[in-house]
Amino acid sequence: MGDFGFLSKLLDKVAMHSTVVGKVWMSVLFLFRIMVLGAGVESVWGDEQSNLVCDTTRRGCENVCYDWQFPISHVRFWVLQIIFVSTPTLLYLGHAVHVIHREKKLHEQAKNATSDCTLLKRPKYTDERGRVQIRGVLLRSYLAQLFFKILLETAFIVGQYYLYGFYMTAKFTCERYPCALKTECFMSRPMEKTIFIIFQLVVACVSLFLTILEGFYLLCRQLKRRDRARNQPDTSFPMTYQQRIDMVDALKQNKANMSYDGEKPL
Repeated sequence: MGDFGFLSKLLDKVAMHSTVVGKVWMSVLFLFRIMVLGAGVESVWGDEQSNLVCDTTRRGCENVCYDWQFPISHVRFWVLQIIFVSTPTLLYLGHAVHVIHREKKLHEQAKNATSDCTLLKRPKYTDERGRVQIRGVLLRSYLAQLFFKILLETAFIVGQYYLYGFYMTAKFTCERYPCALKTECFMSRPMEKTIFIIFQLVVACVSLFLTILEGFYLLCRQLKRRDRARNQPDTSFPMTYQQRIDMVDALKQNKANMSYDGEKPL
């Protein structure tokens, strides 16, 4: 699955800026969707159209019946599902990288301005080690990508049901032109394909459940932070205020020393 190499590298970076539930979702995506799709599904389906057998000698009938029964192959459908479901996460990665780059500049300014008396803007989303804290704009961006992932995952599950159903039939009847009257067509390895279809459906439902769980996890954690901030006394403002007073006193003392050095002795 070389086609997913670049996508896998990007999603690996997303795991660095995700929650615990998000890392589990990423593991399910890699192990049970991308790897299974590359290792087993393509070999099971293969060139399915050439293995379709229809009870007819009319030229072109088998191609028409296959296109009518399967508007898009299962493998390509699941590839599109993985790409579309991963797109909101990749958009969040771009936003997070932009925020981290901006926060690094603030950390550098804070280190280089030790002797400067001007008040600098403090980093809000990263600590001194560069670890990302999902809050504020990042929290809203993270919840937005979770919302779109839920919509896309649900749409693909419903779309798969209306396109194929959730099991593969060994025989289906086709009445499309140029087939003469009713034509019976037979699929190869229907039970094996049904197992993979159910497996992909279960994995998609697990991914959907993890996405919903991650949304509730973030909201509950945000509510706990607010309750903790309301219950605890705010000691940061007096300390900052005291630091400002010390800074002003130091400036006044420095001016006094300079004026004292320039005065003539009485």
